[in-house]
Amino acid sequence: MTVLFHELLVPGWADTKIGVYELTRNENSGYKEDEGFGLPCHSVDPELFFSESQEMLETAKDLCTACPMRARCLEGALSREEPWGVWGGEIFDNGQVVQAKRQPGRPRTAA
Repeated sequence: MTVLFHELLVPGWADTKIGVYELTRNENSGYKEDEGFGLPCHSVDPELFFSESQEMLETAKDLCTACPMRARCLEGALSREEPWGVWGGEIFDNGQVVQAKRQPGRPRTAA
């Protein structure tokens, strides 16, 4: 599912069926149409936010730190139960916020 910047500006957008033409821009959001989005997730490779590498996921989380939409992004991801990726500066795995994504393969057993 693609999350559009305008969708993040509408409280409860994930819970309702709002048409694209019904969306309005929040004047206090800091977004200026002539400057473009300027959000970290819009200015880097999106694969960074869905990587298998913990190091890349940490980089994605760092990019979210100063984002003005961080709280709304996280709120939307929680309401949609996003299955994976970095949303609002948090790592999601199987719809849950986790500290670190488990690496592929079988878990190590204690010897």
